[in-house]
Amino acid sequence: MTTLTSSQSTLTRNALAVLQPGFVGTTAPQWLLRCLDEGLTAVGLFARNIESPAQLTELTAQLRAVRPEVLVAIDEEGGDVTRLEAHTGSSFPGNLALGTVDDPDLTRDVAAELGRRLAECGVNLNWAPSADVNSNPGNPVIGVRSFGADQELVARHTIAYIEGLQSAGVAASTKHFPGHGDTSVDSHHALPRIDADLETLHARELVPFRAAVAAGTKVMMSAHILLPALDESLPATLSPSALTGLLRAPITEGGLGFDGLIVTDAVEMKAIADHHGVEHGTVLAIAAGADAICVGGGLADEATVLRLRDALVAAVHSGELPEERLAEAAGRVRALAEWTSAHADAAAQRPVRADVGLVAARRALHVTGARRGNSELQVAAFTPMRNIAVGHETPWGLANELEPLLPGTTTADYRREHAEAEGTEALAARVLAEAGERTIVGVVRDVHRHPWMAEVLAAVVAARPDTVVVEMGVPQAPPTGALHLATHGAARVCARAAAEVIAGTANGS
Repeated sequence: MTTLTSSQSTLTRNALAVLQPGFVGTTAPQWLLRCLDEGLTAVGLFARNIESPAQLTELTAQLRAVRPEVLVAIDEEGGDVTRLEAHTGSSFPGNLALGTVDDPDLTRDVAAELGRRLAECGVNLNWAPSADVNSNPGNPVIGVRSFGADQELVARHTIAYIEGLQSAGVAASTKHFPGHGDTSVDSHHALPRIDADLETLHARELVPFRAAVAAGTKVMMSAHILLPALDESLPATLSPSALTGLLRAPITEGGLGFDGLIVTDAVEMKAIADHHGVEHGTVLAIAAGADAICVGGGLADEATVLRLRDALVAAVHSGELPEERLAEAAGRVRALAEWTSAHADAAAQRPVRADVGLVAARRALHVTGARRGNSELQVAAFTPMRNIAVGHETPWGLANELEPLLPGTTTADYRREHAEAEGTEALAARVLAEAGERTIVGVVRDVHRHPWMAEVLAAVVAARPDTVVVEMGVPQAPPTGALHLATHGAARVCARAAAEVIAGTANGS
């Protein structure tokens, strides 16, 4: 039995301090307020917690009435992954669009405006940016969330994003260390494995994370990925070799020299939960060098918080988790809370750039060919399965932006289950029949990753060469159709930029 040097109340407060839980509802439940009073120092917000900026401001004020320095975290990448605008689509393009423009000043301005809006609502920690190098174009979970496939480009935009966000007093949480870009598995569903050697890891994946450390990112988020070159048995989130031996190690010893806060990706994701369990995974993560545990996307109740708190306390009692390690982790959380408190007024000093997201989306749009004719349009949305990071509530496609510009435009939705039930040839015939004499606007997302989508689109374009094609994912496949638009993301502003070109109002309206 370990001899504790601090009181049980201090140990319990430290265990609560390292948790970043979520909850259900648009007002804080009593159990959450009670935990804040007992030592909880951070709260994570998701789309289910947000109805409007005014409501969000009231919610964060409710939290601060109990703990003024509370860290209020959110997963607001902009682009496809938005919580602030989950029900309408984001006012900001995502990372791939920004990387495509490749203007770090623009990226910095976008991040600063996004940070200003978050801070205005009382949010002071953003689980962004993604610094993953999208070296695998078939990646099912990163894709447009990455600035691109070139590590140096990703590095310079990661720096710009961090600088912009933190200039508004919002702490950046650079993710997903040590790099999720070369995976073919979504860690929400299973444990990805990357077999790159250390030389490749240092030359590719780690380049943006080194840049993030140099830029002063306040937080790093770990990835639930197995890299045998670092650790043959434990994913990075649970690996002392990855977190302490690489991320924390001095630069002179081949590490990244990071001394800020390390937060895990959500511990209820199957890459952790199915292999180690949520409670034991939490203990292993803190023991490995993580300072904070993200939980609450799926497990968002009081029982989860108490289970994780008690698991940490029990691990200290048993000797599995050194008390000093837990105290160190809690200290880093509190230090970040102090930084955000000290910079709470920074957003008020930022200029308002309400249009910067649309400006960026327009610049990111790649146009090939030209629209033929002036017939009415039928939007054929070929909708893939969403990954959990994006969320099912966030709209995508062109309909909401194109119909106001071209009244009379209609929309039909086609999915993989339709192709499986009907066959791709029959589904293509249905697309053509339902369009009638209207010009077809085929909207796709990562068409290179979805054979059913590629087959149906190819048949439609072959039958109707005047088809307009809008790729709202990674434009890996060659352009096709009379007019091809690559938006580099499915944010609302990306759809608006494409709609303007199709409608012939590309100078904005």
